[in-house]
This record gives sequence, C-alpha cells and structure tokens, in this order.
Amino acid sequence: MSSRAKVHVTLKNGVLDPQGKAIEGALGSLGFEGVAGVRQGKFIEIEVAENDPERARDQVDAMCRQLLANTVIENYRIDIED
Repeated sequence: MSSRAKVHVTLKNGVLDPQGKAIEGALGSLGFEGVAGVRQGKFIEIEVAENDPERARDQVDAMCRQLLANTVIENYRIDIED
C-alpha cells in the first residue's frame, strides 16, 4: 500500500517573483484586464511507499526541507491521499 503526496510550493510574502511579474505582463498584453499580483509556484506529486498518512507526511516534510523547497524564501503545503 502507498500514499500519494501533493506538495504545493510558493514564494513567501515579500519575496520578489520575476516570473510572476512576467506572466502578469504577458496576460495584460493579451488583453486580460484587471490581472494583478500574479505569483508562480511549483506543484509536485510523490508516491510514497507508506500506508500510514502521518508517517508519509513526515517523510514528505523531510523531502521538502532537504530538497523540494528553499525554506528561506518558500512555503510549502503537503496534502496526503491514501
């Protein structure tokens, strides 16, 4: 049995997001009015060979802290599905 983890990584408030600004500008040039505050992030799905949701969350949390997220400038959220 395994669990699927969905990890959402986003920049912390106050951290400049040049990619988000580029997307915002491109949307404006395409005629999408009223678009502001665009922020870009990452979405990662991981299959974990662990059937206990808390242990799976702990494993994925360690992955985020060590590799998947730069915790100095990024936040992350983990959703575990059985």
